Amino acid sequence: MNPIEVSSDLTGKLLIAMPGMGDPRFETSVVFLCAHSDEGAMGLMINKPADGLDITDVLAQLDIEPGQGDYRSDVHFGGPVEHRRGFVLHSPDRTYEAATLEVDTRFAMTASREVLDDMVQGTGPHQTLLALGYAGWGPGQLEDEIGENAWLTCDAKPEIVFDAEDGGKWEAAVRSLGIEPLMLSGKAGHA
Repeated sequence: MNPIEVSSDLTGKLLIAMPGMGDPRFETSVVFLCAHSDEGAMGLMINKPADGLDITDVLAQLDIEPGQGDYRSDVHFGGPVEHRRGFVLHSPDRTYEAATLEVDTRFAMTASREVLDDMVQGTGPHQTLLALGYAGWGPGQLEDEIGENAWLTCDAKPEIVFDAEDGGKWEAAVRSLGIEPLMLSGKAGHA
């Protein structure tokens, strides 16, 4: 099967897992796409908390003293690739030279210790989401999965990514498309 043509770059969009996708790691997941090109795609799951792990555990592992900053205490399972590597998806009001990928005007992603140092001191980005691991796709793989009805795509909104409760992000993303979640089916139809 040839990969479907994706009419545009999906960088900065959300992937919404369709019911019946077949991969339990991605069941009811919402993935923020940090990068998408002909060479593949990379994203972070934004609605799956890492079981039994919070930011104080991550800080202790990196010998970072907790400070007085107002930082989010949840750690997310960002995806099955490099699950020991940390990424901070954040608002672009604070960036870190070569360590920050500026996704668009609303989102940036940093994979350095410096962003965590600043978060705990209260000098980091205004909005943050910490994830361990990432989701990755090779050339054409994501396009094939979209063509097989595994994912819906929608615009990423900061209020869904940063503000919604983890358990409500999937439904909020689906509703942003004007679709009621109960109306979705995992079966593709052809006319």
